Amino acid sequence: MSNLFNRDIISIKDLSSGDIDLILSESEKLIDVAEGNRKLNYLSGRILATAFFEPSTRTRLSFETAMHRLGGSVIGFAESKSTSTSKGETLADTIRVLSTYSDAIVIRHPNEGSARLAADYSDKPVINAGDGASQHPTQTLLDLFTIKREFGKLENLKVGIIGDLKYGRTVHSLSYALSMFGIEILLSSPSSLTMPPDVMEYCKTKTKINDVKLDYLIEEADVVYVTRIQKERFPDEEEYQSVSGSYKITRSHLIKAKSHMIIMHPLPRVDEISTDVDNTLHARYFRQSFYGVPVRMAILNIVLGGDVDG
Repeated sequence: MSNLFNRDIISIKDLSSGDIDLILSESEKLIDVAEGNRKLNYLSGRILATAFFEPSTRTRLSFETAMHRLGGSVIGFAESKSTSTSKGETLADTIRVLSTYSDAIVIRHPNEGSARLAADYSDKPVINAGDGASQHPTQTLLDLFTIKREFGKLENLKVGIIGDLKYGRTVHSLSYALSMFGIEILLSSPSSLTMPPDVMEYCKTKTKINDVKLDYLIEEADVVYVTRIQKERFPDEEEYQSVSGSYKITRSHLIKAKSHMIIMHPLPRVDEISTDVDNTLHARYFRQSFYGVPVRMAILNIVLGGDVDG
């Protein structure tokens, strides 16, 4: 039995490199199941509760798909106003109840620290599907899986991250994980949206991480990871308007890129990647989105103690 059995997954830093390797290797075995070419019943009779207090398309639906592909069932909600929290119920009480109805809980919440709090009150494993501007560990795992599928490795690569580095929970989790594998990190963002100091300090103890110009990043990186400016995270509208539309990756940016360079994006895309990039050999963001299914299948299977021999 894996040491991830019955474990909460709240931060990517909760996982060792060995834990990550296990999840990625199990994800590989489940691709054909995720594509619907093979059926499994590893989690038959198990119930996953999805507690989404914040909008989501890919994360919520890929978790639901993952559970169904493994033969399990799903209960849950997709917006907080449809729950008793709109009547004043606390998050702690909601989680206490959900843990009596299910075998695991996936939570997304706008407040940082909410996933950790949920884990404190749940008798069942809690998986963080994004808490405010803090962390998004399962997105990071599918990002790592995408990179490994493309390059056959996670070592000796340069990953460039572009966009909202201040409020982007996906890039915080990703930076922590990349540094665990010694991957060099290049950063490019509007001056008001640079990576938080605590993330920079952590990564600097493990790998090279530097702010660079956008053109240099695209020329040097093996992976270019683009993020949108997240309007919903800004404390005021004026701050958002000052940076909105401040960068956009177009086909012309790719002229000097390495031939093997891939472009990733956690989605949704707004206007930070031009649609003329979609049909280039570099674009991987839609395939990346699909990988959320086998990766989340692997996570659920391992945490809930299903068969991990694929």
